[in-house]
Amino acid sequence: MPMRRTSAVLLLVALLVAAAARLGAQAQVPHQLSLQQALQLAKANNPTYRQAVDAADPAAEAVKEAKWAILPRLSLNGGMGYTGSGSQTFGGTVFTSSSLLSSNYGFNASMQLSPQTWMTPSLNRAQERVADENINVSGVTLTSNVSTQYFTVLRALATVNVAIQQITADSGQLRLAQAKQAVGQASLLDVLSAQTAMANHQVQLLQARQAATQAKITLVQMIGMPGDANVDSLALTEPYPLTEPHFDLAQLEASAHTANPSIRSLLAQDHANSVNVHIQKLARLPTVSLSAGLSGYTQESTDENSLIVNRLQSAQGQEANCAFQNQILLGLNPPLQGSIIPDCKAFSGLDATGTALQPSIVNEIHAENSVFPFAFTRNPLSVNLQFSLPLWDGYSRSLAISQAEAARDEGRESLRAQQLATDAQIQSQLLAVTTAWQRIGIQDSNRVTARQQLQLAQDKYRIGNGSVLDVSAAQTAMTQAEADYVNAIYDYHLAVVALEAAVGRPLR
Repeated sequence: MPMRRTSAVLLLVALLVAAAARLGAQAQVPHQLSLQQALQLAKANNPTYRQAVDAADPAAEAVKEAKWAILPRLSLNGGMGYTGSGSQTFGGTVFTSSSLLSSNYGFNASMQLSPQTWMTPSLNRAQERVADENINVSGVTLTSNVSTQYFTVLRALATVNVAIQQITADSGQLRLAQAKQAVGQASLLDVLSAQTAMANHQVQLLQARQAATQAKITLVQMIGMPGDANVDSLALTEPYPLTEPHFDLAQLEASAHTANPSIRSLLAQDHANSVNVHIQKLARLPTVSLSAGLSGYTQESTDENSLIVNRLQSAQGQEANCAFQNQILLGLNPPLQGSIIPDCKAFSGLDATGTALQPSIVNEIHAENSVFPFAFTRNPLSVNLQFSLPLWDGYSRSLAISQAEAARDEGRESLRAQQLATDAQIQSQLLAVTTAWQRIGIQDSNRVTARQQLQLAQDKYRIGNGSVLDVSAAQTAMTQAEADYVNAIYDYHLAVVALEAAVGRPLR
């Protein structure tokens, strides 16, 4: 195999191996995933967020385009052509021409100066800021969704642990019932009741594990990882300890008015609308246009002999006219000797025989004809200056100004509505955070009481002063109290996440 082909094959193999390695890396889910890692992965891989980021590129390019619009626009053009030989008749006269080769070039510069030209960069910068704030809106939404799902997974895993604790307790109760039956202190009904309770709780454990796996799958999808990734080994870390919230409503609302991306986006849009109103009003001012151009051309005949023949015929006619003039001058009385041309053939460019051109003339014709394609003949420089002042446009400018002002006013009302909605959302979510924190304390006390009741029921059953039904009821109550405590904890975390989304920044 030739060396070049071998190198190409090796390069292709290397690219395939690199692509396979990259796909393999993408398919791997980290075994230990913190909330910050989940958010970083989501911003790097979530398709919806990446679409929002990509949408900002045209806005940045529009800023560049408007910034450089005040400079001249430059263009360069050129071409080549061929015209075949033939004849044409004009006014009864036949004109015959040989085939021609031609080329041309043109260099043009133009610029337009108007108030809109100077103001458009400001408008595009404002629109770029709107695009950036829309990215921030997507980022806050993504952060809220991923954080919510992250805590949903933690809640599901905690529910699995509660179910495991319940089955462990059921196993102990079953062994106790079997031991008491063996010594005649309990009936077979007690053993069957313990077995039934344990089976029911095993079903609940299966359901809790399914819910936890499904929550992990949803989280992996949100952070942009492949759907076939293995989530069984995914372990999450508790991101925040339980600390009593100390949030001030006025500070949160003031912070939201500067940090909430939806409000910031509307503020940026308001600035863009105001600039647009100013641009529409400036449309009444004049516009100045300036253009300049350079151009050149070549034209070369493919039949140089016809040029020599035409030049020869012209020279012979000139030589005959010269001889005729000499005869007239010599026939005068007295003759005008000083005006006589002594050698009309040389004067006309003919050789001594009068049947051919002088070699220098032939060389001159050849040099003048050998111009294709780059020996251009330059045309004169052209410069144009135009001044335009709008006088009457049928109220179109007034309509444009009115529409721009209406868009600005509508945007400001949308901004005010968003600020009111954000303030209401912050009040609601702050109340939810406070309520959830109080629920944690109540549920914590409730689960302590439920544990004591279960211990008392087990002790009474152990000494024969209670029934297995009492133990089962106490066990169910304790499991429910544990589940309620878990739900209270993660309801609190989710309430803080919703409050952070309303404010537009992290609060812990």
